[in-house]
Amino acid sequence: MPRFFIDLHDGTELVRDKDGYDLPSLEAARSQAVKIMTRIAQGLSDQPGRQDYIAAVRDDAGVVRMRFRVSLDAGPVG
Repeated sequence: MPRFFIDLHDGTELVRDKDGYDLPSLEAARSQAVKIMTRIAQGLSDQPGRQDYIAAVRDDAGVVRMRFRVSLDAGPVG
């Protein structure tokens, strides 16, 4: 079964996935990344300002196969 790694970046710090996930396909890796990004989105702060999170899915050869971004830009209008 292929192994995929999901690295996370919050705009400041990169967290590289050292363990990875044994998943049957790239589509399954996509689903896993979406689940992770959904949890991150649920935890975004309501403080003013911009928050960006990026996930990169790498295969076992280290090639980035997909990227995902969750952003929130909260602030007053006008």
